[in-house]
Amino acid sequence: MAIDVRQQAEHTQARMAPHESRDVHRTTCCVVGGGPAGVILALLLARQGIPTVLLESHADFDRDFRGDTIHPAIMQILDEIGLASRLLETVPHTKVHRVVPPLPGGTPPSIDFHVLGGKFPFMTFMRQAAFLEFLAAEASRYPAFTLVTGANVRELVEEADVVRGVRYQAADGWHEVRALLTVGADGRFSRLRQLSGLPAPVKTSPPIDILWFRLSKQAGDPEGIMGGFRMGRGLIMLERTDHWQLGHVLPKGGYQQLHAAGIEAFRNTIAEIMPWLRGRVDELRDWKQCSLLAVESDRLPRWYRSGLLLIGDAAHVMSPIGGNGINYAVQDAAAAANILSGPLKRGRMSLRDLAAVQRRRNWPTRVTQAIVNQIQDRVLGPAVHSTTDMNAPLPPGAAFLLRVPFLQRLPLAWIAYGVWPVHLTSTVRAGARA
Repeated sequence: MAIDVRQQAEHTQARMAPHESRDVHRTTCCVVGGGPAGVILALLLARQGIPTVLLESHADFDRDFRGDTIHPAIMQILDEIGLASRLLETVPHTKVHRVVPPLPGGTPPSIDFHVLGGKFPFMTFMRQAAFLEFLAAEASRYPAFTLVTGANVRELVEEADVVRGVRYQAADGWHEVRALLTVGADGRFSRLRQLSGLPAPVKTSPPIDILWFRLSKQAGDPEGIMGGFRMGRGLIMLERTDHWQLGHVLPKGGYQQLHAAGIEAFRNTIAEIMPWLRGRVDELRDWKQCSLLAVESDRLPRWYRSGLLLIGDAAHVMSPIGGNGINYAVQDAAAAANILSGPLKRGRMSLRDLAAVQRRRNWPTRVTQAIVNQIQDRVLGPAVHSTTDMNAPLPPGAAFLLRVPFLQRLPLAWIAYGVWPVHLTSTVRAGARA
């Protein structure tokens, strides 16, 4: 349930040039961005009684998300605060236990998440809107949590080079939130990154494009996550509750050529790569059913300054290869809660505290971005530029790794948990009474 911060604020009038703020609300932590990282961080802080305001620019969570995956690492974090079982019991989802890599031969091996053990040997596919609504409803049980929707952050509030909060524009005018800590969790097009004045990001992978679209799921279909490459054309397939989400891998700028060839040619391409989809490619009738995603990852050399911390894609844009974006953003939020809850409770936040969050998450991010860069350079790049019949673009070493059962755990663990996964501290797990 969204609670308007204006109803709970201690209203004080303050004139701000060149506009005038209607009110100033004071809190301990202001989180900007209602994606998975922002909502989970706000929940973890509010559970401990830390006053937290979450600002979301949209009117609600119900919009078109590309990332609907919940990794085992995320389920593990939710389980540590007693929410994993309730989430699976109340929100519709699909559990995917298998990954089918694009290896040569008629029957490529199926890699099962069960080999990793643990309570959640599967990838959970769930509408992200429903996932966020569940988390926000849980957070709203705690008096310390306030959600403001329709809040478009426009400015940072700064004093003596310290960030003291933000000013946002809503339907009824300008408002201001002042906080000990402001956290930017507003994604790959982060407004707070633009306003932060932090050093320019470092590019970590060459750009490619992925054209996302949907086709129906039918009885008898194979299960899991799979992909295929043929004659310089590639498909990534993700199993959802009632449909397949497909990503067509293209060289950067290749969409214009694809579009010019026509939708019928595109349908034929899909059927050639995945022949068992031939009977349903006619469901794709218009380019409006597709969404083009530019894939180019980067990271900021520094994620923080006095009073401000960036997490998730705001700090490091992750490639969708491996589905790492949501996984790493949520783990950033968990690490921030672990490290910063104490300083926030004490009402004192130092640069050393903020640096500790980046130090905990920087190395896993850099390693994963390096792995994805190699996949794009040596696998996807050659595949999408190939003019030969290339069923399996994987190098021999990678193909061997994926065929040997006890070695399959390595890439599977990377997908499921990332590098050096985060667990909540006992203090954060315990929280406070709702």
